Amino acid sequence: MSLKFRTLRAPLALAFSLAISSSALALDTVQMGAVLSLTGANATVGEDVRRAVALAVDKVNADGGVLGKKFNVIVEDSGGNATTALNAARKLVSVDKVPVVIGEYSSGITLPMAQYLVKEGVAHINIASTSVKIRDLGASSFNLIGLEDKGNQFSSKDVWDLGYRNVALVAPNNAYGQGVVHGFKQEFEKLGGKVVTEVLYTAGQSTYRRELQQMSRSQPDAYIYTAYGQESAVINREAMELGLRSQPWYAILISMSLSDTAPDIAKGQLGMEVGSVYGAAGKAYADAFAAKYKEGMKTSYTGYAYDAVLLTAAAMNKAKSTDTAAVQAALKDLGKGGYVGVTGPIVLDADRQRIDPPYAKLKYDGKVVPR
Repeated sequence: MSLKFRTLRAPLALAFSLAISSSALALDTVQMGAVLSLTGANATVGEDVRRAVALAVDKVNADGGVLGKKFNVIVEDSGGNATTALNAARKLVSVDKVPVVIGEYSSGITLPMAQYLVKEGVAHINIASTSVKIRDLGASSFNLIGLEDKGNQFSSKDVWDLGYRNVALVAPNNAYGQGVVHGFKQEFEKLGGKVVTEVLYTAGQSTYRRELQQMSRSQPDAYIYTAYGQESAVINREAMELGLRSQPWYAILISMSLSDTAPDIAKGQLGMEVGSVYGAAGKAYADAFAAKYKEGMKTSYTGYAYDAVLLTAAAMNKAKSTDTAAVQAALKDLGKGGYVGVTGPIVLDADRQRIDPPYAKLKYDGKVVPR
């Protein structure tokens, strides 16, 4: 009997010790959460964003931390899946007790995850999803990026200015893609253009030849597309194999669409993107990113994640609290016009949406560059 007791006592003591250590760590560290696509179709983008989050944490701690304590972001992997993302958010809220969560990436994943966070009263900051439904999430959701309505206006005008008049359009069959197809078509036809074919693709297919051949039959002036990295790589390769690259290809959110496409296939594509870096702060951030990771940013979303982390830290310091309600009030106050991030001035309207979000006209020439 005594031997059995002694055998059990050591693990119990160890567990108790670990619990004390974990509690002590929590007391000495101010934390927020992030849900990112570190695996799945958008893993390249997710890893790029994770790097930006880590760089932001380094910056906050180098500047003295938050409330005199070390600052940390707990990063959870969504796996590119809405259920996994929702479970990650639940863990961040119920176990880690974070007051703010940033992410995800795909609108179809962000929306249910953010709805849960808003229901729990926890602050959510959108750094990448562009569905207009983001605007309706509720009182504790903040948005730093341009949504589809503004993006569709920008991309349709850019395509028109490039001289394309009859275009074929393909996008993923989800909340984001449906919004692009509907919105781009509406804006492009206002200008006098015509979408001669529109296709919504199913995620995760091994081939998209049927969809591409359907588009080619309408003999468009140009192919307009938006697609997630790994799926886009298949679409771009098969478009090249089918001879469709003899016509111009224009990517909506070009860094996302080309993140996994081979350079020789991507070369020459045009597109648009959310603005990534702005002014002296943006240049300093880009230089710091390249210095730390020995390469530049692969997507335009890293700057929004970086801004979201620094904005959260600033709000906590302003509120002198990590209580989520107090942090949300400070975020609203900072959003009145007094905060300049690496993506430019961050001014939020009464619905916590960014006013005049930045966009850029880009091309692929070995890498995504301005045109």
